[in-house]
Amino acid sequence: MAKLIPEPEQSQRTATDWLKTPFGQALLAHEARVVEEAFDGKFGEQLLQLGLWGEPNAFTRFARTQRACCIADWPDRVPGAALGAFGQLHRLPIATESVDVVFLPHTLDYSDDRSHAILREADRVLTPHGHLVVLGFKPGGLWGLRRLVPGAGLPPGAPHLMSDRRLSDWLLLLDMRIHSVTRYFFRWPLPGNKGQSSPEWENRGRRFWPELAACYMLSAQKRVVTMTPVKQPWRARAKVVGSIVEPTTRVSRIRFDRNR
Repeated sequence: MAKLIPEPEQSQRTATDWLKTPFGQALLAHEARVVEEAFDGKFGEQLLQLGLWGEPNAFTRFARTQRACCIADWPDRVPGAALGAFGQLHRLPIATESVDVVFLPHTLDYSDDRSHAILREADRVLTPHGHLVVLGFKPGGLWGLRRLVPGAGLPPGAPHLMSDRRLSDWLLLLDMRIHSVTRYFFRWPLPGNKGQSSPEWENRGRRFWPELAACYMLSAQKRVVTMTPVKQPWRARAKVVGSIVEPTTRVSRIRFDRNR
């Protein structure tokens, strides 16, 4: 019997329920600190979050831009929540080159075969030299053994995870510059684990075994090749060569004798 892949909407509902667990709350709290650090220094007029992960303002409150908006792929992700808009993330009703920062919080983990289209749309709406910040689950590492541990408590409904290396390759094809890749959340996905660990353990994991991290954050920037017009060089005036004197610009008056 073929394995049924959950519909995107049902997968998002299941992930929303998982985020309410102690393990999910610990992940959200840690990602809030990571995103706050990533948004520091990224200024502009508009930040756009594609996809909902936790509360609508869980990450947009850290934006350094003048405005921040969240677009969800369906309107009833969080009952009673005030979203900026909802619609298809791979067909954004947004003008080209009008957003300074695009943020994808685990959006690609639940996009199935629309990941390429979402990234192309993000590149289209970004302003020249705009920034892209992506959160994702690592296919490998400690959480890569999730199928072998019953009741591991991992976010369900995301069977097609994308590695940070594969994402980097896709962004390079879009001519984006990869600024940094941060791997975080070194928690054992075991039953009963509430996700609590010391900052020392997190720092040790980033330093000694980054490949075992559960998640990653990738920061990239849109590159724009500017056209610089090349001016024609001015022709230099002819110089005096040897003893040849430059012709004078004075007009000589020649007097004609009428009797001749």
